Amino acid sequence: MTQEIERRFLIDAPPHDLPPGTPVRQGYVALDEEVSVRVRDAGGERTLTVKGGTGRERVEVEHAMAEDEFEALWALSEGRRVAKRRSVIPYGDLRIEVDVFEDALEGLVIAEVEFPSSAAADAFEPPEWFGEEVTGRAEWGNPSLATRGRPDAG
Repeated sequence: MTQEIERRFLIDAPPHDLPPGTPVRQGYVALDEEVSVRVRDAGGERTLTVKGGTGRERVEVEHAMAEDEFEALWALSEGRRVAKRRSVIPYGDLRIEVDVFEDALEGLVIAEVEFPSSAAADAFEPPEWFGEEVTGRAEWGNPSLATRGRPDAG
């Protein structure tokens, strides 16, 4: 079992030197309040991921997929998808993953930081270009963005 410890932040203006990033398309094959099953193609690297729980610490299990497996499951995710470009910025011993969303979510930018421990997550000092923290707020999670869109649109 793998534990993911992650914090998420809205970004109003990403750094001007943000790398171009990797194109990512992900779709949700199954969703409920506590568990999601998604497929992701990140620049040709395809994975199946199951996440369980809510908030900052969740169970995450991920497996590589063959292209034909990905395409078969991708077809089942219609209406539950997001497209984005992911850039990775080193930050001390951590990595900041900056997602610049596309298509219906264009203009939305979210940064995610994964931590080796709860103590590291507690001690994290976000850079000043980070905006509001949305960790644990389901409406800002990728499953909700994929099915309901931006919670602040409208």
